[in-house]
Amino acid sequence: MEAGGVADSFLSGACVLFTLIISDLRHMRMTRSVDSVQFLPFLTTDINNLSWLSYGALKGDGTLIFVNATGAVLQTLYISVYLHYCPRKRPMLLQTATLLGVLVLGFGYFWLLVPSPEARLQQLGLFCSTFTISMYLSPLADLAKVIQTKSTQRLSFSLTIATLLTSASWTLYGFQLRDPYIMVPNVPGILTSFIRLWLFWKYSQGQDRNYPLLQT
Repeated sequence: MEAGGVADSFLSGACVLFTLIISDLRHMRMTRSVDSVQFLPFLTTDINNLSWLSYGALKGDGTLIFVNATGAVLQTLYISVYLHYCPRKRPMLLQTATLLGVLVLGFGYFWLLVPSPEARLQQLGLFCSTFTISMYLSPLADLAKVIQTKSTQRLSFSLTIATLLTSASWTLYGFQLRDPYIMVPNVPGILTSFIRLWLFWKYSQGQDRNYPLLQT
């Protein structure tokens, strides 16, 4: 096998492994509750997976298809478990319906109003990139609170490492494919992960080990 083929296989496997490591249901299953567990990260990750699944299908990329199809199934399962244990389901159902409506409208636009496959791929890639960047930058408010309180109780060290490995893997994979839509949006994930690691170094964690740490 050529060196490029070996590198592609390694990066593909790393993207699959580290992306799937992030997902975890243990907290909700152990506590049988959703106390302090945020619903929106599950939902936005599911939408993100479905968007990248469409991009992978249009591009014909097996890694994107497999990882994001698996991720979409898992996130949908997590949403179902969350709704099962959540006492107030109406706000979550409203959020789900809203984002699904936006996703359906987006798919309708890309597949019906953009006839050129090349233009469709570029526009869909831009949409996926923008959505992924917004997901990685959304926890910055929590990082500001960590600095304000001088406590990393709100952060998960294991999740930080998993996010760093995932972002780095996808960045390298995108670089290997020379696909900026895959490479560029994962760079913020690397940067925010290093910021979190710096915060862990600067402030003592001082947190209860049972604290629910499922933020993205």
